[in-house]
Amino acid sequence: MELRDVLALLTCALLVISGATYGIKFLRRRNFLLGLECLIVAFSATNFLIYLLTESEISYSISFFCDAFSRGFGIPIVAVLGLMAVTHDFKPSAFKDAAIFAVTFAGTFVLIKADFMVKPLPYFYVIMWTAYSVYLAYFICKLASMGEKLHALGLTVAAVFGLAVACIYDFFPIPGDDTKMVFLTLALSTWAFMMMQMYYSYLAFERAKAQAVRAR
Repeated sequence: MELRDVLALLTCALLVISGATYGIKFLRRRNFLLGLECLIVAFSATNFLIYLLTESEISYSISFFCDAFSRGFGIPIVAVLGLMAVTHDFKPSAFKDAAIFAVTFAGTFVLIKADFMVKPLPYFYVIMWTAYSVYLAYFICKLASMGEKLHALGLTVAAVFGLAVACIYDFFPIPGDDTKMVFLTLALSTWAFMMMQMYYSYLAFERAKAQAVRAR
């Protein structure tokens, strides 16, 4: 096994740990949208890790679906709605949370099964991730304005690398990376970092917002 293969496996394991850790942390804070999305990322990475080790087609199919969900809806829609708990006091009921996941899961089936989505799908992913990045830019600016500049910087790095990965995925393959192991290392480590930054930036925003209220 080559070094790049080992690195891909390690970063995949890192994403499993990151997604599971911060998914549970978000659930404990009763943010089910962010918590469940992080756990879905962890579940996807777990199945992809199994596929890399065993070449199990079942694990690959599960990971493929979860990846499509997270790229198309999970991060751009579900995670944004979860982050809006601190930016816009958006706190939906358990029924609405379930409805959001039901609709986005149904949408994912359309993405990967409908013939009319085959050609536009790569563009759809990039458009959705760009929309997510625009919201993150707003989140980062608000965070910086509240004095949380270090967290704003960390989330900026995550946002830039996340958008780069989304563009590289289908449009700009890395030269010489025939097995895509180099790309996987970059993508999986970026997502692991993004889960971490999302959680601590969320806490920082929540904390700064509470301090501003007490200062009035």
